[in-house]
Amino acid sequence: MIIGKYPSLRLRRNRKASWSRRLIQENTLSPNDFILPVFLIEGSNKRQEISSMPGVYRYTINRLSQIVDKAIKKKIPMIALFPKTQNVHKDEFGTESLNEKNLVCRAIKEVKTRYKNEIGIMCDVALDPYTSHGHDGLIKSNIILNDETIEVLINQSLLQAEMGCDVIAPSDMMDGRIGKIRKALDKNKFQNIQILAYAAKYASSFYGPFRDAVGSKRSLKGDKKTYQMDFRNSDEALREVALDIKEGADMVMVKPGMPYLDIIKSIKEKFKIPVFAYQVSGEYSLMENAINKNLLSRDAIYESLVAFKRAGANAIVSYYADRIDKIINQSP
Repeated sequence: MIIGKYPSLRLRRNRKASWSRRLIQENTLSPNDFILPVFLIEGSNKRQEISSMPGVYRYTINRLSQIVDKAIKKKIPMIALFPKTQNVHKDEFGTESLNEKNLVCRAIKEVKTRYKNEIGIMCDVALDPYTSHGHDGLIKSNIILNDETIEVLINQSLLQAEMGCDVIAPSDMMDGRIGKIRKALDKNKFQNIQILAYAAKYASSFYGPFRDAVGSKRSLKGDKKTYQMDFRNSDEALREVALDIKEGADMVMVKPGMPYLDIIKSIKEKFKIPVFAYQVSGEYSLMENAINKNLLSRDAIYESLVAFKRAGANAIVSYYADRIDKIINQSP
């Protein structure tokens, strides 16, 4: 409610100079707000640019320090690991997800051995990087099996926790998986491992470059609309979040980010739980391509990131995280 009226009340007075605008700004960014996604590849001494995501790279295990050092120096609290699994290791059951020598497990051990607790590690729990069909779960007669998939996800979560993962992040969207994973973690004395539930993950058209980055784009058969959410729905997101909180989620994720600011705001206002937003690959690539073609200025990056904070996000998963200090320092 606005108290007062024009001309005694002039809202433009507070906007008259940069110093005044800075004093009254309601939302700001800091490196503490960010999680940096890191893509992994097999091999040695490789830093491989992802063609569909300018400025984003895949790293071999022995080159991980290159990006982790950078994240720690910039005071990024956590990295998120995503593997590009070789096709030879993929099958219809996602068996490689349970291999203690897979890319993610080796990366966790490398980071924890070298850095201890200087930086947190978030691990994706889903089968799509490991399945020959590109789906997040097991398939029978063209149907994604919910309960059977959960059993694999439980074992994947336990393996990642055993390797040293700090935050288990189920992104699969199977019903009931948060409760079963939480119960299994607690039973195996991993009570302090946090769960970040991808509670409101939509079946979106903005994931293309990510699927390219992890190598599942060409193998994906069909779509994911039977388990990821319909982008037309908002009340359903609140039901998903309520279930995940009840089952033991410590934090929840909204994915994608910018097209779903209303969902972030609704969840934050209703549940008062830490809400994370994922500025997904399609959002990133659209912005980078527009900037590179001089259709947008780089100020658009800062504006887009502040929008997440304004909506109520506690943290942002963003491919800009490794450049956030520069983005903040050059902000308008």
